Amino acid sequence: MIQTGAVEKQSVGFRVLSDDQVAEIKRAAFDVMSTAGFTVYHEGARKMLKQAGALVKGESVRVPEHVVTACLGSAPKGWTIYDRDGNRAMEVEGRKSYYGTSTASPKTKDAVTGEIHPTRVADIAIGAKVADALPNIDWVMPMGSSQDVLPESADLYEFEAVVTHTTKPMVFIGYTPRGVELVYEMAAEVAGGLENLQQKPFLIFYPEPISPLVLPADVIARLFVCADLNLPQMQGPTIQPGATGPVTLAGAVVQGTAEALMCLVLAQLRKPGCPCSLGCNFGIFDMAVGLLTMAAPEMSLALSAQAEVAQSFGLPTWGLAGATDAKTIDAQAGAESAFSILAQGLGGLNLIHDVGYMDNGMVCSAHQLVLGDENIAMTKRFIRGMEVNRETLAREVIEKIGPGGHFLEDEHTYRHFKNELWHPSLMTHVAYVEWESTGAKDMAARIDEKLQGILETHEAPALPDKTLAAIRSIREKGVAALEKAESSGG
Repeated sequence: MIQTGAVEKQSVGFRVLSDDQVAEIKRAAFDVMSTAGFTVYHEGARKMLKQAGALVKGESVRVPEHVVTACLGSAPKGWTIYDRDGNRAMEVEGRKSYYGTSTASPKTKDAVTGEIHPTRVADIAIGAKVADALPNIDWVMPMGSSQDVLPESADLYEFEAVVTHTTKPMVFIGYTPRGVELVYEMAAEVAGGLENLQQKPFLIFYPEPISPLVLPADVIARLFVCADLNLPQMQGPTIQPGATGPVTLAGAVVQGTAEALMCLVLAQLRKPGCPCSLGCNFGIFDMAVGLLTMAAPEMSLALSAQAEVAQSFGLPTWGLAGATDAKTIDAQAGAESAFSILAQGLGGLNLIHDVGYMDNGMVCSAHQLVLGDENIAMTKRFIRGMEVNRETLAREVIEKIGPGGHFLEDEHTYRHFKNELWHPSLMTHVAYVEWESTGAKDMAARIDEKLQGILETHEAPALPDKTLAAIRSIREKGVAALEKAESSGG
């Protein structure tokens, strides 16, 4: 028997925009690039853009559509990311979704004591260790911005802390152009050489321009480092509707798309064919309190819409989910985490980061990360949908059992229940008396119990001593050089 794929298997998903609306947003983004343009503070980039056909006047750059279209033509339509050991891990393309940790917060909710304190390198190592143990966290960012080392060299400490505590793919933020180069030197040691790293990249660079429509010189320089090495980058402009972008979601998506396209243009002009994306962030500006919120429904709506625009170009996308504005692990934390994880999974975004954020993005929390892992598991099962074929329709089984029977002892149940039915690791399905007799633990207590178990028992496979020594040497020499340059004003 031949049965069509459309009948047998259908994943669950949604669309925010119609094809016509996608086309309107693309037209508007091209228009913004050629009329409003950008402020570009990198002289070499301005010269490069002018040679390509952009209109340059001082630091103002307007980019005609034909320049953008040519760059879109040279950009790969997706890329494969490997783990630290060289195994295929993520195909960043189409509507394939992968969830990763939060990053860059100045504070951390201590994984052991629960206190809130400035982020330390040790906290970032713990975050990577916990992420490595959680089965539904697909990739890792440094969970926080370390406050116990100097900022100009913090990326070196943070990369070392993550790569030595997880085998999963990484996304990193480089703080200086030289810092980005040094991180790649360290990554090449892990991969067994630069050629191996380029053939099987296990990390992605994450440069962020400034909204609205500003490209700082150091951001461009970092972007160029990555492009020159032909390694993947996920550009991430961040729009706050009503503050750094139009308050209307359509307008915010237009601006975010234009800014993402400008990053792509810079990367492709520098190195045609280098792997890059059309990613964007949307953090909703709460007019009542004057703060960025990380979990508003409009955020997931805008991200999903912008992803549909990027998908129409065939380019990888960027999401932000699993975060909460709550200050503790409570019902708000669970609801906001679950909503955004499900919404963006349904939207088919590729790399969905910031699982583990709390307090408007100011705190990274391993507790929130553990909660997010459970919500991702539920989401993955839901989006997987159902199979409809002769076996699953179960006509013969229903006929055999008949009216008034039960299916508990049937072979069909035994064959399918483990794969068909989701089994929680944190949420309780037991009767009240059993829950009470085992300590009456609420969700926060169960999360903490699971987290402490990970901290006590889990260890990622160690890197070889020779590799660890090489990484440490690069970090130590790099830190000394960067701090010397900073102190001398260079």
